[in-house]
Amino acid sequence: MRTRMLCLSALSGAALLAAALPATAVADGESPVGAAELLAKVRNCSRISQGKYRTDQSAAATVPVCGTDEAVFWEADMDIDCDGQVTTVCNTRTDPSFQPRTAFQGSDGKYLDSSEVPYVVVPGPGPLWNYTTSGIKGGGVAAVIHDGKVRYAVVGDTGPTGIIGEGSYALARSLGIDPDPKTGGTASGVTYILFKNSRAAPIESPAAAVSAGEALARKFAGGV
Repeated sequence: MRTRMLCLSALSGAALLAAALPATAVADGESPVGAAELLAKVRNCSRISQGKYRTDQSAAATVPVCGTDEAVFWEADMDIDCDGQVTTVCNTRTDPSFQPRTAFQGSDGKYLDSSEVPYVVVPGPGPLWNYTTSGIKGGGVAAVIHDGKVRYAVVGDTGPTGIIGEGSYALARSLGIDPDPKTGGTASGVTYILFKNSRAAPIESPAAAVSAGEALARKFAGGV
């Protein structure tokens, strides 16, 4: 749950790319849905938020939440959410704003592990938008696009009601974005597509998010 403004920097090495999640594999033999296919479906915005969000406390409000019958989406930055279970990369030493909980829990009743679970952060319900009225819930499936890469994630945490653009350590790493909670993230160019009334089960399984996400993305992009 973000309460801080992060200093953002670009990824400058290949080490994180090596740790990134592999490209989605499709059991039925079809090719994975590409970034261009998904971006074409979100080129036009039918705004569903009452206003626009900031990407940080000091930023101008420029980001609307848009919607279709199947999904909600926005384009923003990515700040790093390192909350949840204590790990070697996510703790009070590595992240001064660390909180040992996430808004949603795994099937085991434990808070999510940001270092292992690719998840997106949605703004908490507020005057701009209430995600719960748009068919979005904890464990819902998301496609996240950056620099030509598509990765699948779950809705795993909530943030401030007026700020948008945040993903877990694991999600950033999989996209080739510096996941350091102090200095990482990226200042722009991340598209978040959240599929309505979807759910990955169990929520903490990256494989479940990929399996459900690929099917939802193919349908959203106009496939079978």
